[in-house]
Amino acid sequence: MANNTADHLPGNSVAEGNHDGDFGCTVMDLRELMELRSAEAVGKIRDVHGDVQGICRRLKTSPIEGLSGNPADLEKRHTAFGKNFIPPKKPKTFLQLVWEALQDVTLIILEIAAIISLGLSFYHPQGNDSNACGQVVGGVEDEGEAQAGWIEGAAILFSVIIVVLVTAFNDWSKEKQFRGLQSRIEQEQKFTVIRKGQVIQIPVAEIVVGDIAQIKYGDLLPADGILIQGNDLKIDESSLTGESDQVRKSLDKDPMLLSGTHVMEGSGRMVVTAVGLNSQTGIIFTLLGAGGEEEEKKVKKGKKQGANENRNKAKTQDGIALEIQPLKSEEGAESEEKEEKEKEIKKVNVTKKEKSVLQGKLTRLAVQIGKAGLIMSAVTVIILILYFVIYTFGVNKQEWKAECTPIYIQYFVKFFIIGVTVLVVAVPEGLPLAVTISLAYSVKKMMKDNNLVRHLDACETMGNATAICSDKTGTLTMNRMTVVQAYIGDTHYKTVPEPEAINPEILELMVNSISINSAYTTKILSPEKEGGLPRHVGNKTECALLGLVLDLKRDYQPIRDEVPEEKLYKVYTFNSSRKSMSTVLKNADGSGFRMYSKGASEIILRKCSHILDAAGQPRVFKPKDRDEMVRKVIEPMACDGLRTICVAKRDFIGDEPNWDNEADILTDLTCICVVGIEDPVRPEVPEAIAKCQRAGITVRMVTGDNINTARAIATKCGILLPGEDFLCLEGKEFNQQIRNDKGEVEQERLDKVWPKLRVLARSSPTDKHTLVKGIIDSTVGETRQVVAVTGDGTNDGPALKKADVGFAMGIAGTDVAKEASDIILTDDNFTSIVKAVMWGRNVYDSISKFLQFQLTVNVVAVIVAFTGACITQDSPLKAVQMLWVNLIMDTLASLALATEPPTEALLLRKPYGRDKPLISRTMMKNILGHAVYQLVVTFTLLFAGEKFFNIDSGRNSPLHSPPSEHYTIIFNVFVMMQLFNEINARKIHGERNVFDGIYRNPIFCSVVLGTFALQIIIVQFGGKPFSCTALTLDQWLWCIFIGVGELLWGQFISAIPTHRLKFLKEAGHGITKEEIQQEEQTEDVDEIDHAEMELRRGQILWFRGLNRIQTQMDVVYTFQSGQTAVPGALRRQPSVVSQHNDAKTVSSPTHVGISSSSLSANSAAASGPSAPASSSTAGSDV
Repeated sequence: MANNTADHLPGNSVAEGNHDGDFGCTVMDLRELMELRSAEAVGKIRDVHGDVQGICRRLKTSPIEGLSGNPADLEKRHTAFGKNFIPPKKPKTFLQLVWEALQDVTLIILEIAAIISLGLSFYHPQGNDSNACGQVVGGVEDEGEAQAGWIEGAAILFSVIIVVLVTAFNDWSKEKQFRGLQSRIEQEQKFTVIRKGQVIQIPVAEIVVGDIAQIKYGDLLPADGILIQGNDLKIDESSLTGESDQVRKSLDKDPMLLSGTHVMEGSGRMVVTAVGLNSQTGIIFTLLGAGGEEEEKKVKKGKKQGANENRNKAKTQDGIALEIQPLKSEEGAESEEKEEKEKEIKKVNVTKKEKSVLQGKLTRLAVQIGKAGLIMSAVTVIILILYFVIYTFGVNKQEWKAECTPIYIQYFVKFFIIGVTVLVVAVPEGLPLAVTISLAYSVKKMMKDNNLVRHLDACETMGNATAICSDKTGTLTMNRMTVVQAYIGDTHYKTVPEPEAINPEILELMVNSISINSAYTTKILSPEKEGGLPRHVGNKTECALLGLVLDLKRDYQPIRDEVPEEKLYKVYTFNSSRKSMSTVLKNADGSGFRMYSKGASEIILRKCSHILDAAGQPRVFKPKDRDEMVRKVIEPMACDGLRTICVAKRDFIGDEPNWDNEADILTDLTCICVVGIEDPVRPEVPEAIAKCQRAGITVRMVTGDNINTARAIATKCGILLPGEDFLCLEGKEFNQQIRNDKGEVEQERLDKVWPKLRVLARSSPTDKHTLVKGIIDSTVGETRQVVAVTGDGTNDGPALKKADVGFAMGIAGTDVAKEASDIILTDDNFTSIVKAVMWGRNVYDSISKFLQFQLTVNVVAVIVAFTGACITQDSPLKAVQMLWVNLIMDTLASLALATEPPTEALLLRKPYGRDKPLISRTMMKNILGHAVYQLVVTFTLLFAGEKFFNIDSGRNSPLHSPPSEHYTIIFNVFVMMQLFNEINARKIHGERNVFDGIYRNPIFCSVVLGTFALQIIIVQFGGKPFSCTALTLDQWLWCIFIGVGELLWGQFISAIPTHRLKFLKEAGHGITKEEIQQEEQTEDVDEIDHAEMELRRGQILWFRGLNRIQTQMDVVYTFQSGQTAVPGALRRQPSVVSQHNDAKTVSSPTHVGISSSSLSANSAAASGPSAPASSSTAGSDV
């Protein structure tokens, strides 16, 4: 091998001498090398480069010291090999968004009607016949007015343009916000590299080819590389290969490490060989990016294709947005694969149902309102046309004259416009906007409260949370561990002993064992500030042990320098099943091996056959001795809330044992000492947990620690309260209680355990997942549970994904946990979860406030337009006025009501849960109560207003008559009532003081004043387009006075006790228990949600509201699909399948490519789910 290396070097070094920037290999060489696997790759490295050291020399880097970090050198590497950045998919341009907004069916209908109206207004029949036609209904119009007939059509077109621009601008700003959030998440991701011999953390984007990166358990690899040195390294490559088995990596068998894969066990160092678009993930993204556009077109074409495509699609894996199918499925063994996929998709659909509580309720509500609006508008048009035809040709006995046809058509078009206007008003298209604004606003503010939201809907789901399953270490405790007690040489020290008190031999063994048998990345550094605490870097438990070494006046660094990582013969790294770590060294004289071990005391002591006595000599350690030690040492430590760790050793003499036979290696140990590590409870946690309990949220602790330690900490936190009936179980006992004889989990058994369970100790990741799934699926109790979970380790991934909301720790959390989570706690603190609950409830309440306001406007406007049209053949509120009320008031009101800041009072009520309706009885009382006031006022003004104000009546005016004062007053009063009702809508639980905290929301105040100012301009200067005429000051004061009446009426309504109004129905329910049971029985893979099934019947394709609601879903999906542009990001499984269904559901092309704000190429896969072929081939090419 040495010769081989020598052969290659001369030519290479000359090149290096001549051209400073030239490296010994090109991008293509490295790309080709990285495409090889296992033995092939080892062979290629040996043939071409000699060994990995040879590659390091060609890349001008040192395996020990790393790169120099010189900016000029880094720049050269960027130029030669590219940057570690995968460019996201291009955002849609503003014009594209405008075009999308124009696809709205209702807007199209309005545009067509307006154009017809415009065209006909320029047609004037010859001669005097026009009088005969014009006198059909109402008086004669004068000549000037006939000329102004075009204004209404033009005004409607103008309103449509405004609506489109507003919608497009909202989409555009939303996309911009998400991209900002995206880049923030990317900047947060850092990785450990060695530069100038120093171990430093740099942002992932700054990694260059030639960097020496340190990898450890829980990392998500940010670039491709080749292993230089590894300990017991196992990688999960399922995101690239689809194979779920973990792959063992070693220098001689398979040294290739690929970006986007997860380190599941072990540690090591690698030299980076490919970054960004040249890495394996980058290559896949490039393929996806190229196919993305075509796929989107295919979706549009293929919308009508059957549901079978769903089944043929590669099932979404934890990896990139698609899974590359294993080759076997293409070669013939398809039946198994299909069954698996169908099972998978079924599962996925059920979770989709469970996903966002609010989303489901809103969709159902929109469907109900949409149906009602459609019926009302159709009836209005039919009545108007029938009335006109009967009155003209029946009562007045006129004949249909050919030259009058355009005028009759003009009437029909006018009726049609009124009908469409009723529909426009009926559907609350401000609702999705309110949802979007509310969520986006909350997400922004939550960042200040240390919550980095990765999936938008998590924010709102958190408000409904009924249970939180929390980790102990780092979340409830400070994760700053210190050794406070020790058992050394037959003596139990209640404080850390002086070094003189310990036998020198034992001390030497302890110091060596702790220094060597811990990750070399774990260190204790000097404090950042003078007089501060030393900084703990790496694993906190190991930091506590290293701290003990320093307390014993010794130093660990010289020992590590003497035994560098390369000299470690074998390392069994810590993992969740082992719960211990062991390191093997070859003795200096070559006579045998010594192994140091450390781990949870009850696990290590079980494997000990000897213990060191006071003289430092091994003494036989029998099971009865162990039981006594547990009773006298370990339990008292655990009851003080300490974690107990045992340090042990074993010497191997003679032949080398089989290191793979772990059971034989990790036995017959000699115990050196047992230490008690304190991890103090965070001072703010007990109060935060008390808040949760007041808010009706059950907090459970799920930990891998000893049950006594867990119980002690739970009592300190307030999770266990004196006098309460609760359960504290260990994982083993928990499994015995919930599993049947076959070892399967039974929901009925679980339902008996979880309601009382408060502490689950010594739990495995599977236990955590089982518990979370069991609580979510459970139908016992009054409401269905919504579960939040916190986690930091790689092993928490499944539970984090299963939970309704997964919280990952920003500081202590591994990349795998962060990828599986919905929200990242940037300060690892439990109090931030309480803040998230507050914000979530606030989102829910904001949307309810908006609904209360919006539905009052809709109910009144629809009834006024409908009855007005039927009685006076003309809507008292004209199309353009309706559009103003509906769109501008909606848009502005959604901004005003959706940005209310949260208050502590939100935590004083119980969570709503899954099945509580969006519109409560109190809200229904408010909506109907205010609607009654507004209708009485409007109809009084309509039929008696002219007498009251002493003005001409505006009823029964001819086709193009000038705007009347009468109808202007009706319009103005209507808007004033909405403005003052907006203040009423700030409270939804029947509170009296509607002005409470109004000054804390400047947006609300400015919106109300701004709307008022715009209304003055419209009435005084709007003229013909707005069908308004200027009003006097006297009339204005009356209008405002009637508006203020809303506030007084609101007080009257809140005085009526809701419980008396039994006849009031609630609306916007979640999914009920019965429906869930039915859903579980259904075999239809494609079914998603009742609301969406109704959509599928095609009755509602004419609703604009649905399209807008869909916009809100886009937001949520974008976050689920495109949010994580980090290569190989874990994916929320439902996204691809559910998007596929959504693409088929709504017929408007606006929302077919659901990646409206796709943030990265990986959503290209999700946005084109109807083209499975292209996505799987994209994968198999790699």
